[in-house]
Amino acid sequence: MSKTIAIIQARLGSSRLPLKSLLCLRGLPVIDWVTRRLGQARRLDGLMVALPDSPLDRVLQEHLERQGVPCMSGPEDDVLERFRQAAALAGAETVVRVCADNPLIWGEAVDRLVAHYGRTGCDYAYNHIPRGNRWPDGLGAEIFSRSLLEEMAHAAQSPAQREHCCNYIWDNADRFRISTFDPAEAWLCRPELRLDMDSPDDFRRLALLPIAPDMDARAIIDACDRAEAAY
Repeated sequence: MSKTIAIIQARLGSSRLPLKSLLCLRGLPVIDWVTRRLGQARRLDGLMVALPDSPLDRVLQEHLERQGVPCMSGPEDDVLERFRQAAALAGAETVVRVCADNPLIWGEAVDRLVAHYGRTGCDYAYNHIPRGNRWPDGLGAEIFSRSLLEEMAHAAQSPAQREHCCNYIWDNADRFRISTFDPAEAWLCRPELRLDMDSPDDFRRLALLPIAPDMDARAIIDACDRAEAAY
């Protein structure tokens, strides 16, 4: 039976926002927002967090182990190889790539992505960024086969391709069937909305929102709109 596994890419050594995966957002570490919200997706067979094998990230690994979240550590300076190792360890045949700086990832958006990928037969699909689609930034993910991941890990040469897992696909876009899609609901077509967390300003903005880990996308977008109107 084919297994669709979400691999969450996480680390504590970010230069722009150090320790961000363990920063508390409304009383809950950001990494727990990601794993809890991703756990609501119905089309996933499991998830795993891929961490660097650094002394700093041992703190994050121990936190995840206490939460009962599957995780593994791999090469700190070769993110693509780390990702490949995690997918192999999880026994994934289809891989959903998730960034740990998307605390508001929405299980329904991931389910729609998995369905779109299966329906279209493409090589790679995405709805995590508004690139050729109208999704908010930070609700979705990326998806591709384990065999494509193995190909990328073997063929990718440049430092940027080793650091950013899907750069190889975009750098060779003429070789792959790349697909995305729009949300079905008008209220969800908000490509101007940024819900990811890359910087201290992003963290401050999200921390001030009246949000909760189990909120759906409609409630999150409504909270964003109310906050914007208040300024």
